[in-house]
Amino acid sequence: MNRSVVWNLPVLKQKMMTLIMSILMITINTMILFDFSENSEPNKWQVVNDGVMGGLSQATFKVGDNGTALFSGRVSLENNGGFSSLRYNTGKTNVEGTTTLALYLKGDGKKYQVRIQENNDDYFSYITTFQTSGEWETIELPLKEMFPSFRGRKLDRPNFSGNSIVELTFLIGNKKAESFALELQKAFLK
Repeated sequence: MNRSVVWNLPVLKQKMMTLIMSILMITINTMILFDFSENSEPNKWQVVNDGVMGGLSQATFKVGDNGTALFSGRVSLENNGGFSSLRYNTGKTNVEGTTTLALYLKGDGKKYQVRIQENNDDYFSYITTFQTSGEWETIELPLKEMFPSFRGRKLDRPNFSGNSIVELTFLIGNKKAESFALELQKAFLK
């Protein structure tokens, strides 16, 4: 038996164990918020347009047979309008130990906001924006960079540092009339 091979077996075993542990830690530290390829739960989703403030924007939300869902419509600036949103009720979800919201989606090349709400009785959300490419992509958003906002105004409060969320929202409101289409597959925290 070759001594160098015998001597290297413990090293190889240690490297394999380190690799396996790394994979397990990634899997353990990933929390799925929604995954349309697994479960759609359409009753937890709600379209909210600017009609709540008199606007005329319109949107629909449809779960497809292909493991995705489509949020699409047209933003109108008429009658003081200018936004359309899609809200997902996550229920009280513990996000302790996670640092990043990851979204797997296909946009239309437009900019969107994503919002999280920490508590049901909060009047504000923590928001950030992301640009879509028109292709399927994973967009990673650091939770600590999500800032508190209410009706388009940044609040004088710290950025998100909470341990739970109750709602995840996608919003388009680019201060122009435009059609939009955002296809979603999954969102997870890591």
